[in-house]
Amino acid sequence: MAISVTHFTDPGCPWAYSARPALRTLEWRFGDQLDWELVMIGLTEDAKQYEDRGYTPERMVSSWPMYHERFGMPFGYQVKAGVSATSRACRAVVQANEQSHELGEAALSALQFLQFTTVEMLEDPAAIAAALNEVDGLDGDAIAGRLDDADVLELYQSQRTRARQAAGGATEAQGKSADSDGPVRYTAPSLIFTTPDGSSLEAGGFQTIEAYDVILANLDATLQRRPAPERAADALSEFSRLLTTAEIAAIMAEPNKPPNREGTLAELNDLALSGEVIRQPLGDDALWRVA
Repeated sequence: MAISVTHFTDPGCPWAYSARPALRTLEWRFGDQLDWELVMIGLTEDAKQYEDRGYTPERMVSSWPMYHERFGMPFGYQVKAGVSATSRACRAVVQANEQSHELGEAALSALQFLQFTTVEMLEDPAAIAAALNEVDGLDGDAIAGRLDDADVLELYQSQRTRARQAAGGATEAQGKSADSDGPVRYTAPSLIFTTPDGSSLEAGGFQTIEAYDVILANLDATLQRRPAPERAADALSEFSRLLTTAEIAAIMAEPNKPPNREGTLAELNDLALSGEVIRQPLGDDALWRVA
């Protein structure tokens, strides 16, 4: 039976966005031996919460180069008109995830790309609708139109409550929890791995792929680990959604070796020239898919 993975996250968190390469590597390496569940944290209900903490659009953009240089995900460096609360985007992901986990992940991706590579506002219903309309299987207009419906709010609030139960656990012990709105909560991304017999270990906040791998090895030493693919096109062919260069490089990295983002990008560019893959510009990098 599969190990359950509860993934606490939020589309407005740059650490969660930067963790995407590690998460894609988990998906590649362990496949359907992991059963994923998305839980939205709901970092902020009102943009004023960020403003009161001193966040400005300029300050946020000034931090993007650090994330890009360390982790490789695409960013856009235009200054937005303001800062956004994340509640509406979380409620959009909640709705998509009710349709299927795959659509929930696709919605999360679309809204992360909106937040970190465009000038659009994450809390703008029209921007949310436009981003989700680009996802096959989602009706972005319908989702944006239901952001304030009672059933959506109830489900979202139940997830926010679950995300605020980190007190006394490993996440708090590591200093990777937060209490910005009262209860001790998980930061994004936090993963809790649970075996069928109920044993569990948690990786709170941003962690490396090595941390996740150690946890899984200790929970179940019989898990099969798929080796890294030899070709970037092989990695792409296993995913229904588009991947960034950093995600592909992480999947292709050999154990105990850092991802070779430059080499992966060169290979992808060659594959694009040959027509085997298609490049879609995104921020200062690109998304890729099999032609």
